[in-house]
Amino acid sequence: MIIKKHYIALFPALVMVGCTSQQAMQKQSKPVRQGNVEITQTQTIQVKPTPRPVVVKPQPVAKPSYNSFSDWKSDFSMRAISSGHDAATVRRLLDSAYLNQQVISLDSGQPEFSKMPWEYVDSAVSDGRVGTGKRKFAEQRAFLSQLESRYGVNAEIVAAIWGMESSYGAVTGNSSIPSSLASLAYDGRRQEFAETQLLSLATLLQRGDVSWSQLDGSWAGGMGQTQFIPDTWLKQGVDGDNDGHRNPWATSDALASTANYLSNSGWVRGLAPFYEVTVPASFDYSVVGTKQPAARWAAMGVDTIADVYLDANTQMELWLPAGKDGPVLLLSPNFDVIKVYNNSSSYALGVSLLGKALAGQGGLRTAWPRYERPLSTAQVRNLQQRLTSSGYDTQGADGIVGTNTRKAFQRWQADNGQTPDGFITQRSASSLASW
Repeated sequence: MIIKKHYIALFPALVMVGCTSQQAMQKQSKPVRQGNVEITQTQTIQVKPTPRPVVVKPQPVAKPSYNSFSDWKSDFSMRAISSGHDAATVRRLLDSAYLNQQVISLDSGQPEFSKMPWEYVDSAVSDGRVGTGKRKFAEQRAFLSQLESRYGVNAEIVAAIWGMESSYGAVTGNSSIPSSLASLAYDGRRQEFAETQLLSLATLLQRGDVSWSQLDGSWAGGMGQTQFIPDTWLKQGVDGDNDGHRNPWATSDALASTANYLSNSGWVRGLAPFYEVTVPASFDYSVVGTKQPAARWAAMGVDTIADVYLDANTQMELWLPAGKDGPVLLLSPNFDVIKVYNNSSSYALGVSLLGKALAGQGGLRTAWPRYERPLSTAQVRNLQQRLTSSGYDTQGADGIVGTNTRKAFQRWQADNGQTPDGFITQRSASSLASW
């Protein structure tokens, strides 16, 4: 790792110390003359403390319940129209919506087993996805280069998201978007989210960006070639082909909007999403998962496999997606930006590796420990309960291996003779509880 030093000039700071509102008394001195003698007379001035504003905590509002899907549609229609949305558009949109129980099941369902990271990556960089992607990338290379110049987002990353979200426009979903969103709203678990998406979809229909004949997408409401949800498209959509509309099913609009969205989410020009690194034999694994300046990682012996220049002050996170026996990655802020699309580290890694493949670059050099096996959902829930009861709080027992669970397990590992890499497998968790 070649660190670029970033020099900061230090200037003396003047600190002004003021009185706090808790000081009840304050003394002031003023000169008083008595004949030819000047006497300093001290006055005591009462200082009233500044009253603190009364904070009124909002009371939780109970979600309304409906006797039927039709009741919800009637109520939502009335609320949407009274808030200023076009009545004809709202009614037509709801008339096309039907209750889809499969969407509700998919939204609340959990997989039986958690996936290992290499399973996700294998799918992301499959031969078919990479082969088709290289052809599509070549076809759109000039336009993607223009987007990179304008927004600063790597052309191959935009193309990789295109490939991950819709197989480069080939698979945009066959679920009725109005029905999917209406079903999620009626179910109530994500009512506010789904109703917001429906209102945004009504706006897109009214202004002509989305046509009434083109309302099929993912079961969760994703639209078009890069699967924007309606509210995000309303805020981030770009007219990439200059036809006066922002249509998520149009290739140029979808790619331009993706670059715009990533740019607005904080993309740093010229920085890769991750860098594969090595760590010394004596490395302190308790810092895995923390964010440190690049210079600090270098001081700890972390070194990139390929020579790269990193600004000394760039905040980077050390991630071991498959524990100490798998690849070691230094994540840049751009890795987190990719997660605005899908808040999953495996997804962001898949996008990053697909982007490298489309650009003709190599993948990870360190092999995955494919001998490791995941826990079932029931086992994860049991693990979470046992960790929490042992003083390693996982912030709930939902059966999903998330950040809180990994950090709790990492603390348990450090206290129980394991390398604290936070990687939960049948082997690493076997001594914690019997399965």
